[in-house]
Amino acid sequence: MTMNLPAEQTTFDADRYLVWEETQADKHEYVRGEVFAMVGARREHVVVSLNLAAALKQRLRGGPCQAYISDLKLRVEAVDAFFYPDVMVSCDARDHAASRFIEHPTLVVEVLSDSTAAYDRGDKFAAYRTLSSLSEYVLVDIPSRRVETFRRATEQEWLFHAYPEDAGDCRLVSLELSIPHADIFENVSSPK
Repeated sequence: MTMNLPAEQTTFDADRYLVWEETQADKHEYVRGEVFAMVGARREHVVVSLNLAAALKQRLRGGPCQAYISDLKLRVEAVDAFFYPDVMVSCDARDHAASRFIEHPTLVVEVLSDSTAAYDRGDKFAAYRTLSSLSEYVLVDIPSRRVETFRRATEQEWLFHAYPEDAGDCRLVSLELSIPHADIFENVSSPK
């Protein structure tokens, strides 16, 4: 999803945003009192997000972790924000009982687009790093067919690992599982 259009009313507190958001036809992210309309995603973006969510759901079945897709909000209280990540996984029972948003993800995935790549790599990742539960942040670059993971090494340090198209499997260490690179990009036409 793309976050670049300010909504008509642009100042809210978190509680007011949640009430307002439930009445909206379109999704809006919230950052420090401002709301931003989410623009629809391209087909490839949706396909890759669904491929990842389906692969995670299958591999996590029967365990304590659950995958969520972009219709569920992620609250990042430390920076007063609510986001709609493309895919999230939480292993926290509090999140599984939540109805409007989760707060304790283990893994967050963002599928990059031209309009969000810099934000997803910069300010959004900085916000996500404040989540003590977050162990791994995954970025998917469709044109280059690359999956990038950032894994928490210490409270302040994150390790980077890239999985290019010829990588075979993409390892998600936080969940102790792998997903074949080909499965992530299934039904996505080759770049031209």
